[in-house]
Amino acid sequence: MSRRSVDYGLALLVALIGGAVLVFWPHASDTPPPDAPAEQEAPAEEAEPSEEEAEPPVEPPEEPEPEGPVVDASGDPVSFMPPGDLTPGSGSGQTEQINYAPQMRFPLEAGQAYANSQVYGHGGYLGAGGGQCDAANYSYAWRDNFCETRSYSAPLCPSGTGHQGQDIRPATCQDAVHWAVAADDGVITSVGSYSVRLMSETGVRYTYLHLERDSLQVAPGDTVSKGERLGFVSNEFGGTPTTIHLHFEIKMALETPHGLQNVNVPPYVALVDSYQQLLSEGESDHG
Repeated sequence: MSRRSVDYGLALLVALIGGAVLVFWPHASDTPPPDAPAEQEAPAEEAEPSEEEAEPPVEPPEEPEPEGPVVDASGDPVSFMPPGDLTPGSGSGQTEQINYAPQMRFPLEAGQAYANSQVYGHGGYLGAGGGQCDAANYSYAWRDNFCETRSYSAPLCPSGTGHQGQDIRPATCQDAVHWAVAADDGVITSVGSYSVRLMSETGVRYTYLHLERDSLQVAPGDTVSKGERLGFVSNEFGGTPTTIHLHFEIKMALETPHGLQNVNVPPYVALVDSYQQLLSEGESDHG
């Protein structure tokens, strides 16, 4: 083989190898440089919640169940006419009243009683027909009868005279069965043929009329506690019986247009409040 042929063959071999290198060597732009950081995808923005998903609905607070009506010892719901709303034709009542004895206990032991007029009620000498035991006399609503037409001095009544207390029938139309009790702690100041007077430690005087004398548990000078038994409710009224009921008065020192006086005050609001208190506590013991 001649030298020319060898040189030609070597040149051909070099050309072939160079072409192969060009074919199989990757292009510089095809791969990132080894030290270049990989591109990071931007974090996807969180979708804002829709209105339905934004906040859970707020549950309204549960309404407390309404309390049932106040009922008496027999289970009957009680009700009361407004202060000063007297039986039509029986006089003008005192409509602007307050509770003059907020500390007092209801003056009958049992939690069943009916405040209404004796004179203008069934069986009363100026009342509708029928007897004193008529069911209407032993039903609600209560009715005020302070200032009812009478000739007694009553400076707080519109006319200046009138009935000085409130009449209260006991639970049933039975004589000498139902106890009257002390409305407050105090001292018995007098005991009459059908009356008891109690002076409280705060200077309030309570009067009880038409109690059965033979059942009286107290004497003048006795110290009594609130709720202590005094005597049975009856119809005693001297020589002339009245209907079976308790006549109840509250008397205290008040400033009047004529100066400081001991006057009978309307007991109706104090009786309503103390009766409701008695029923709410379920009291029936006598202290």
